[in-house]
Amino acid sequence: MNEQKTAALVAVNLSEPSEIANKSVTKAVRLLRELASRPKTGATVSTLAKAVGISRPTAFRLLYSLERTGMVDRIDNNYILGSEVSRLGRHADPYAGLAARALPLLRELADQFNETVTLSVPNAKDELDLIAEAAGSHVVGTTSRMSHHMIGKQFPLHASSSGKVLLAEWPIKKIVGRLPERLDAFTAHTITDRTALLAELDQIRESGFALIDNELEEELISLSLPVRDSSGNLVAIVSLNGPRYRFGPDRIPEGLHQMQQLVERLVDVFWQDSTIA
Repeated sequence: MNEQKTAALVAVNLSEPSEIANKSVTKAVRLLRELASRPKTGATVSTLAKAVGISRPTAFRLLYSLERTGMVDRIDNNYILGSEVSRLGRHADPYAGLAARALPLLRELADQFNETVTLSVPNAKDELDLIAEAAGSHVVGTTSRMSHHMIGKQFPLHASSSGKVLLAEWPIKKIVGRLPERLDAFTAHTITDRTALLAELDQIRESGFALIDNELEEELISLSLPVRDSSGNLVAIVSLNGPRYRFGPDRIPEGLHQMQQLVERLVDVFWQDSTIA
């Protein structure tokens, strides 16, 4: 995940009621998020005010304060993110707060299915970082590739359900530039033909979820759903993983239903301040 998307995931502490949240701070953060979505062009006061749903005078006052603290810079009539944002970002763990907020919800789903649930985020290298894991009492897979303690591991994009969700976000030209025509096989069921993979990615875009069945490991089933911000950008991926003899095809509809509810709750947790006026 890049720094701009990471910044978009900052939310108020869950233990604090929204009534004591400082509305001016919340509005200022909205302005910073909006500027983060316009890193090259920036935006005028009027454009920013309209985009975040506040009055122009309020936006001007907040931007003036942010400018004085180095959080934004003004070039002619356009505002851009300031150097202080970058400096602070270098000292922040990009995933710690996100993982901490997500983990209790991941555990609920893991307990419900007694399988492993993970949260991954895209990084600047167009790969996925697995940042949070909640495990049931069972060991996930049948080999060492998928097991407990997967945080920090990366999996092949074409042979993992989370990877396929990420690939489905990319234009075809980018996929072709990244993946060879013949892909590595991890089992006899791995899709190794790039054209066949492109066809499956079309299905993923239409259905909204990705599934692997015996593709990364023999007998491993994994489901993944995207977590998106209010602009529709992919910011995280939730995956539910289990061996076929426990988490078989008959449980996929139930898994998808419960995962969709989890995604909706994660959105509320990550962006709970978005409704504060």
